[in-house]
Amino acid sequence: MEALVVGAGVVGLAIARALALRGASVILAEEAEAIGTGVSARSSEVIHGGMYYPPGSLRARHCVEGRRRLVGFCESHGVPYRLCGKLIVATREEERPTLETIFSRGAENGVEDLNLLGRTEAVALEPALSCVAALHSPATGIVDSHALMLALLGDVEDAGGVLALRTPIESAARRAGRWHVRFGGAAPDELQVDGLVNAAGLGAQALARRIEGLALGSVPRQVLAKGSYFGCGGRSAFSRLIYPAPVEGGLGIHLTLDLAGRMRFGPDVEWVETPNYAVDPARAKNFEAAIRRYWPGLPDGRLVPDYAGIRPKLSGPGEPAADFRIDGPAEHGLPGFVQLFGIESPGLTASLSLAEAVADQLMA
Repeated sequence: MEALVVGAGVVGLAIARALALRGASVILAEEAEAIGTGVSARSSEVIHGGMYYPPGSLRARHCVEGRRRLVGFCESHGVPYRLCGKLIVATREEERPTLETIFSRGAENGVEDLNLLGRTEAVALEPALSCVAALHSPATGIVDSHALMLALLGDVEDAGGVLALRTPIESAARRAGRWHVRFGGAAPDELQVDGLVNAAGLGAQALARRIEGLALGSVPRQVLAKGSYFGCGGRSAFSRLIYPAPVEGGLGIHLTLDLAGRMRFGPDVEWVETPNYAVDPARAKNFEAAIRRYWPGLPDGRLVPDYAGIRPKLSGPGEPAADFRIDGPAEHGLPGFVQLFGIESPGLTASLSLAEAVADQLMA
């Protein structure tokens, strides 16, 4: 099989790898000048446990399975990572039921070693923490996302796959049992492949609308949620990730760590019409208030703007969180075509599992 995967973020790279390792001849097309410059470049780099998502959902299944695959991949390929663990905290008594719900979901999803802790137990783990209760997830961690993507690309190329940068896909049509794909760039042309994958992230809906024969009603709307992050100088007060009880549109302003131990806080939720990656320093005031609920010792004036990311959501303000979508021929009726929508968090964690699901459909 000859296959074209569109989008060289972490999910597209993982899909190209899965196909190449199964013997497909793979071209990975990316319109930017480098891999992983979109959603994948602006994630929190967290390896998620999988306890937040409704049992039976694609997010739950692929997060848990993807995490296990991801840890194994990092071990075998020398990708830096650390399972530092995470505490989800209730800072008020009325938030305890939320922790209990997350604990139950996690147990049903197969997340290992979850423990509900009282205040004394939680503070024994993290003395700087303020809370009334916490849920401990030892299986949560952090990863060097850029090293991960380079390792995935290495496997693609070792298996004979080809990366085509600065190659925007203009249109595609199914004719005589093959996909005829027109691409632009410095040397516009057309190629023919047996299988086509739309893993274009923020551009997935726009690409879908350029697929001849695809019913426009099958393309979901895209809702953009901007999340800003602030850094915090000085030695970290915590050895684990600290998450508050979830909020509408996200998981709340949480504390993450990079592999060097530097503290980062975010993301908040800002609904936007177009991507905008500037971090407004004025947002620090709201960040400080949220952080001090679980870390009252945050020094004044310590937060500095860091970076922002855009999440390609399928649900908007006030709506239940939408699941991932993996649309194959059963959903849209076009043979040899799979597309992914709404692959936001925990997309990085789920990437290797999502890749196998896409390869299963394309090479069935």
